Amino acid sequence: MPKKGGRQAEMGKEMQVQCKRAKVEAACSPPVMSFESPDSLFGSLIFPVKPEVFFREYWEQKPLLVQRNDLLLAAYYQSLFQLPDLKELCSQGLYYGRDINICRCVNGKKKVLNKEGKVNYMQLKKDFDQKKATIQFHQPQRFKEELWKIQEKLECYFGSLVGSNVYITPQGSQGLPPHYDDVEVFILQLEGEKHWRLYKPTVHLAREYNVESEDRIGNPTHEFVLKPGDLLYFPRGTIHQADTPPGISYSTHVTISTYQNNSWGDFLLDAIPGLVFDTAKDDVALRTSIPRQLLMQVDIADSTKKLSSILRMLADRLENTRELRSSDMKKDFIMNRLPPYLGCDSDPLTPGGKLPKLDSQIRLQFRDHAIVTVEPDQENSDEVRKEMVYVYHSLKNRRETHMMGTEDDDTTSEEGISQQTHGLRFPLSYLDALKQIWSGSTVYVKELKLTSDAEKENLALSLWTECLIEVF
Repeated sequence: MPKKGGRQAEMGKEMQVQCKRAKVEAACSPPVMSFESPDSLFGSLIFPVKPEVFFREYWEQKPLLVQRNDLLLAAYYQSLFQLPDLKELCSQGLYYGRDINICRCVNGKKKVLNKEGKVNYMQLKKDFDQKKATIQFHQPQRFKEELWKIQEKLECYFGSLVGSNVYITPQGSQGLPPHYDDVEVFILQLEGEKHWRLYKPTVHLAREYNVESEDRIGNPTHEFVLKPGDLLYFPRGTIHQADTPPGISYSTHVTISTYQNNSWGDFLLDAIPGLVFDTAKDDVALRTSIPRQLLMQVDIADSTKKLSSILRMLADRLENTRELRSSDMKKDFIMNRLPPYLGCDSDPLTPGGKLPKLDSQIRLQFRDHAIVTVEPDQENSDEVRKEMVYVYHSLKNRRETHMMGTEDDDTTSEEGISQQTHGLRFPLSYLDALKQIWSGSTVYVKELKLTSDAEKENLALSLWTECLIEVF
């Protein structure tokens, strides 16, 4: 790794001393990030910008640059992930493609320099030093507990999956060409410095990743250098590129991203089928046949008037009933999100304390990690399936597989990675009682809105077994 000389070396040593001092102070000072609640965590992440200002002026609208010059925060950011961390992580068994990509931007194009199979740290470091390759480390929250803490709280805050990637780029090099992403991005500068250029989107709030050529994007709208402790936000669709300036040995930053496929369009695609299905039970207009040979026609313009009237009728029904059920998006989120962070030495969640009885007072716990949905009975294959209430939760999710997808490649099959939904199933008559518990206040088991004491105790015991309620 090239060494800095002269005044830069002195400044580097001084910064190291300051960072060491800051780390000692951080151990004795209040935490720089507040984990009291999802709201407080997000507030501390974008501080000193207020969340209400952020969502009014920046979210999905324009970039936000927060340059803090705070040694305590810089030391905390550095603790999230450092280049030396890779040596130990490689010894745990990392794979190219799945866990790590190495790449470099050459003549405006991304050149991937991955090897095959497991990552060897010495080879990785050699490519980093000699080929000036950027190391992209996927989903570090699987290994780094502080990132787990941050991202778990952010998933609660946004109600959307939150992933991350670490990028380590040597001096005078750039890993990726100008491109835009399909996610909202928060960038935390951890080590070194990174020179950023942002450009006006060609596709506002883009739904997919895309590389853009230099001659198409024009001049940057923003240009700046991120230093440790700094934060950058930009909306999906924002074209960007970044390089490590000469004289800086390397740069490390983590991108924390969210809101992929989480738009109104995605929600409608998920919820409209259920609305149509329910409406067709009551309205004969949706049960009448489509015209003969409609599916064989190239031009169906004659049928658009009928479709328009049906859509207006569905809109009227929705406005009057105000019921729009989303099941697949809810389940996808709860099934794939992080489990609660309970501390590095905590045992897996198991039921504890007193068993709930009829006279017990109970309260929902881990509210941010559980959802209630109404769906057709999944365990009944009859043509007519009754609606049931399902309670899904993420308390037993595996942090090791978070945001790693379900591709059936060699490494995932070797590791046996799989996801499953955890939860409970109840008759539809239990819905009102579940709403009582989900209201957030304490309730006596005997006051649950169910017809028999046996049902009340059964509901409470089932939720207690899944660690979803606490008993007073």
